[in-house]
Amino acid sequence: MLETINLDQRLDRAEYKRQLSPLQNELHLWGYQVYRQKRPVVMVFEGWDAAGKGGAIKRLTARLDPRGYVVWPIAAPSGDDKDRHYLYRFWRRLPEQGQIAIFDRSWYGRVLVERVEGFCTPAEWQRAYAEINQFERQLLDFGTLILKFWLHLSQDEQLKRFQERERTHYKSWKLTDEDWRNRGKWDEYAQAADDMLLKTSTPDARWTIVEANDERYARVKVLSTVVDKLARELGQGG
Repeated sequence: MLETINLDQRLDRAEYKRQLSPLQNELHLWGYQVYRQKRPVVMVFEGWDAAGKGGAIKRLTARLDPRGYVVWPIAAPSGDDKDRHYLYRFWRRLPEQGQIAIFDRSWYGRVLVERVEGFCTPAEWQRAYAEINQFERQLLDFGTLILKFWLHLSQDEQLKRFQERERTHYKSWKLTDEDWRNRGKWDEYAQAADDMLLKTSTPDARWTIVEANDERYARVKVLSTVVDKLARELGQGG
């Protein structure tokens, strides 16, 4: 699936600035409707290392009321989270009615990094597709709006961004030995991502694949997708 994605999509700086601010303003208004209509919203961001998840989230939240959202950066589980079912730590981070929860990586780690790195057994990650679909179905039945993004870029573009981070002092903290090691497993991660997209994209919780070779294009696509989704779901109650 991912091999068919056209990564040549681009936005020049002028067009990016023309589209960005109106989308952020519109999202601010829909954020108020989320609160007013008491709808929980879950946004999931997955994708390659250096694909621009953090930058997209930053632009997404720039004009949202800070009382109305939370961003959860998800790393390896520890403490109680490590000793319980892998979905436990996500259940307790779900948004209240009228709130937005943004997951910078998510429960999909079970079928991505945990699968590829052997942190769970084949039976566990194979079972997880159905578990995740059931989990999201429960959220949907409660009235939750779910948006899921896979930020996709090429190996060449990832290498370029890694090298830029190495050269740039204030970005170097973003690059780790693990990032370099993961590049060596590109094909395994690509297969895991393909399987995930195929098996967990459901009618009410579809994946949006974001062409992320150009960061400006990716940020605008994420914003426009969120605005369109909220407008469809909340427009009649506004």
